[in-house]
Amino acid sequence: MNQPVKILGIAGSLRKASYNRAALRAAQALVPEGATIEIFELNGIPPYNQDEEMHPPAKVSELKTRIRAADAILIATPEYNYSVPGVLKNAIDWASRPYGDNAWDGKPVAMIGASPGNLGGARAQYHLRQSFVFLNMYPLNSPEVMIADASNRFDNQGNLKDEKAKQLIRQLLERLVAWARRLEAPLASAT
Repeated sequence: MNQPVKILGIAGSLRKASYNRAALRAAQALVPEGATIEIFELNGIPPYNQDEEMHPPAKVSELKTRIRAADAILIATPEYNYSVPGVLKNAIDWASRPYGDNAWDGKPVAMIGASPGNLGGARAQYHLRQSFVFLNMYPLNSPEVMIADASNRFDNQGNLKDEKAKQLIRQLLERLVAWARRLEAPLASAT
């Protein structure tokens, strides 16, 4: 893969001042040379409805198109009730359906999380890893980026000010780009 690696960033929160959306913006500034991050907003993704999966809403079709066009996925998720937010779960479900039309299939993926709590969204990330098994995604195992005490790690404008978190995000992105290229190599040589 000699072309730039296209990473699709998805924030699992709809909140305008979301720390996870801010973490994705920080990732855009920290992305290594030879890669780009575009952010897809989940606003407008309806609850998953199997009755509509053959004719999904336009926002869902756009999501699936953007996933397929990406070389890798970066998900930034808060933790709600020890798991992922409903809007993120709905997006995951929509993009994997109907059966046999899984847009996530074979995609390298990395996660970051930011939370006002002490664990930085760790349990939500572990739940996502469980979903990745069925989705046939290839998660990056390290570094784990969990930004705890987020209200003190971002300034009032949503800029990440924590240098250790920036370093971890930079390292995660470097590894995600390398992972995407590594996974793409066998596919390219098979054609």
